[in-house]
Amino acid sequence: MPQNRNDAAEFIKLIGELNRSVGRIEADMNDKIALIKERYEKQAIPMAERARELTGGLQLWCAANREALTGGKVKSANLGTGEVEWRNLPPKVTIRDAENVLAQIEKLGLTAFARVKTEINKEAMLADADKARLLKGVTIGSAGEQFVVKPFEVELDGGKA
Repeated sequence: MPQNRNDAAEFIKLIGELNRSVGRIEADMNDKIALIKERYEKQAIPMAERARELTGGLQLWCAANREALTGGKVKSANLGTGEVEWRNLPPKVTIRDAENVLAQIEKLGLTAFARVKTEINKEAMLADADKARLLKGVTIGSAGEQFVVKPFEVELDGGKA
């Protein structure tokens, strides 16, 4: 614990040095991880491509022989070294340009395709905390206080992308 203002300033200086040291260690680690990941990804590419080719050929063969493999009653087949399965994917809706889609829904009267969402406005409650406190289940807490140490640091202009 610092004993005076000079000690406190020294603590902040040391905290800054330690934080920068940790940052250098993290940067060094990430550089090494990136090189290792790149090396192993390059090694895996031909195997992944071959596995995709084999899967495609297997899928074609299984599709042609599905009745014999499944008896028409199940969605999987055990081939001794492993299983193949046919899975039904659930339907999904993808929306592009939501504003335009909503406008079309309104224009065509397809109100079942739109919903109105009502939610609590916490910002309004903070702005009128006295009224908000009258509601059962609402608590307006103190913003509190946080202790933050900001060692002096200067960033390089061209140092980051």
